[in-house]
Amino acid sequence: MLEGRRIALGVCGSVAAYKAADLVSKLQQAGALVDVILTERAAEFVRPLTFASLSHRPVYADLWEPTGEAAARHIELGQAAEALIIAPATANTIARLAHGMADDLLTNVALVTSAPLLIAPAMEGHMYTHPATQANLRTLEARGAIIIPPEVGHLASGEVGVGRFPETATLLAHIRRALARTGDLVGRRVVVTAGGTREPIDPVRYVGNHSSGLMGFALAEEARDRGAEVTLIVGAASAPIPFGMTVIHVGSALEMRDAVLKAIAGADALVMAAAVADYRVEHPADHKIKKGSREENADGTLTLHLIPNPDILKEVAASPAAPGLIRVGFAAETHDLAANATGKLHKKKLDMLVANDVTKSGSGFGVETNEVAIYHADGRIEQLALLPKTEVAAAIWDRVAPLLRTR
Repeated sequence: MLEGRRIALGVCGSVAAYKAADLVSKLQQAGALVDVILTERAAEFVRPLTFASLSHRPVYADLWEPTGEAAARHIELGQAAEALIIAPATANTIARLAHGMADDLLTNVALVTSAPLLIAPAMEGHMYTHPATQANLRTLEARGAIIIPPEVGHLASGEVGVGRFPETATLLAHIRRALARTGDLVGRRVVVTAGGTREPIDPVRYVGNHSSGLMGFALAEEARDRGAEVTLIVGAASAPIPFGMTVIHVGSALEMRDAVLKAIAGADALVMAAAVADYRVEHPADHKIKKGSREENADGTLTLHLIPNPDILKEVAASPAAPGLIRVGFAAETHDLAANATGKLHKKKLDMLVANDVTKSGSGFGVETNEVAIYHADGRIEQLALLPKTEVAAAIWDRVAPLLRTR
């Protein structure tokens, strides 16, 4: 998504300027070409050499350097940029941008570029909430700028409040979303499920599984980065929740079923990557089951009566939304992978089924990689190598996107 993309990063004179170095590093690692533009005061917090070393590219700062090259460079930088992010953005720079001033290299680039403009304010809390700053941000937003809200936390002043520089992951998600305006899923609505379900035994215990949510989250982020409007339905998950999509939290399989059937109305695709429990406790206790309680058997054992959970994908196939909906299922298997995957593909009337053997090293719950086989409704089977889950997600959407164009 970021490979070869031209990103212009404006850094202002804020204590948080040093955090922009991590953003440059992460962008460069992802393959982006980062042009760093420093304001005069930013260079007093972090030297240009730091950013040049991390970006492996020249750093731009002085509009008035004696050769005059920088004065012309702002046009090249602005026209080449696919996104301009100003992070951190001070109250002073925000005010100058809002009023169309062009008194340094950064504000000149901001005026000449047609790329998406992202602004990440970072400042003392009272400065951020001041009516003047808020009015300037509203002005910029009305012109199409994307405002990345600061976080609440410890500030350089020693106080705790709003104004803290956002985390690098948050900034990267905003950049990816801005670049997604030309993706192959623009205008599409997709639903992705992730994580596991928890079937209650009593108020403090449950029947669950080891799903971390990583595969589902990778699918949701990839769809977002390709321009889709994503609804992510999340069960129990240990991985951080992705940014830039509608997130619906559920607990049990019944709750996930209800959320899915509601979310697919008007959707173009459903990818069920969640590990949904096949069974649930028929009568969960309304109190914590204690040792020696009446729920125990005479020999001190505890018997749970499990009943089948609904088959969500089968219910989706029978729903009014089914005819125009691309449906992708997942199957985590421990044996007879091919037979089980083929059976599920046809039984659930899927367009694709992604199957993996969770007993294989590096392919299963809680790891960053996966080795899957993709089963198609037309009988084709594709075996993918062991890949990062992000690349597996890209491969899946590579195959879903053409199907969307035929529906």
